[in-house]
Amino acid sequence: MAEITAALVKDLREKTGAGMMDCKKALAETGGALDAAVDWLRAKGLSAAAKKAGRVAADGLIGLTTSGNAGAVVEVNAETDFVARNDKFQAFVRQVADIALKGDGKSESLKATAYPGSGRTVDQEAANLVATIGENISVRRGARLAVPQGVVVGYVHNAAGPGIGKIGVLVALNSAGDKAKLEALGRQLAMHVAASNPQAVDIAALDKATVERERAILLEQVKDSGKPANIVEKMIDGRIRKFYQEAVLLEQTFVVDNETKVAKVLENAAKDLGSPVSVGGFFRFQLGEGIEKKQTDFAAEVAAQVGR
Repeated sequence: MAEITAALVKDLREKTGAGMMDCKKALAETGGALDAAVDWLRAKGLSAAAKKAGRVAADGLIGLTTSGNAGAVVEVNAETDFVARNDKFQAFVRQVADIALKGDGKSESLKATAYPGSGRTVDQEAANLVATIGENISVRRGARLAVPQGVVVGYVHNAAGPGIGKIGVLVALNSAGDKAKLEALGRQLAMHVAASNPQAVDIAALDKATVERERAILLEQVKDSGKPANIVEKMIDGRIRKFYQEAVLLEQTFVVDNETKVAKVLENAAKDLGSPVSVGGFFRFQLGEGIEKKQTDFAAEVAAQVGR
C-alpha cells in the first residue's frame, strides 16, 4: 500500500477537482493507487450528488443556441458563481443547449437524452460532474422555439462567454422577409424582452387568472373611493390597460427608442421588408428566478466541515 501523502492528495484533487477529504478517503479505499482513486471518485458521483441535493443550487448559467429558424435555451444550476466560471461546467451548459436544440427542449426529455460520448444521460452526466466539481449541479429547465418561415434570434445578457450568461432570451419572428434584416430586428426585440420581461406576446395569450387577480387587486384599491360604480369600473379598465402596457410584449414601449409601441415597430418593419412580420413566441430565462436561495453562515459551514 502506497503512503498517502499530502502531495498524493493534492495530485488527486488537481486531477478530479474533488474535495480534499473525499480525495483522502478515495486514496485510503484504493490503497493509495491514484488511477483507482480517480475511478472510485467517479463511481461515487451519484451518491455524492445525493448528499449535496439538499443544498440550494441557485447560481450557474443560462445556455442559449440558435440555428436558422430554431433556437433553444436552458438553465443549469450550481451552488456558487465560482463553479459558473469553471471551464468544464461552461462546456457542459453549452452542450446541454445544443442537445435541447436537437430535441424538443422540454426539461424532462432533455434530462433523459444521451449525453454525447459519455454513455450517460444528461441528468447522469450532471451528477457525474458533482464528483469532480464538488457542488450540486442540476439541469433545471429548457425550452425550444421554431418557426416554419422566418428566424429565431437569441440574446445573452451578462454573458460569461459565447452563448452563456445570466439572462437568455429567444425571440421567434414569422416572416418571408430578408433574413439579415429579420435577425437584426429579432436581436433588438430580444434585448427588449431581456429588459422589459413581458409575460405574453399579446393580450389574448396572457394568463386569464393573472388578469383576474390583477383586476381583483385594483378593485380592492378603489372600492372605498366613494365614486359611482360606473366610474370605478372605468378606473379599473384604465388601470388594466396600463397593466397590459407593462405585461404584454406588443403593448410595451420599445426600449430602443423609448416611444414606439412594439406592435407599431413590427408594422413598420413589415413595410420595410415587404412582408408581414409577427412574433411567433419568446422565452426569457433569468438565472435563479423563482428559487429561494438559502442564506448560510459560511464560517459555520467551514467549521462544520473541519469538525467532521
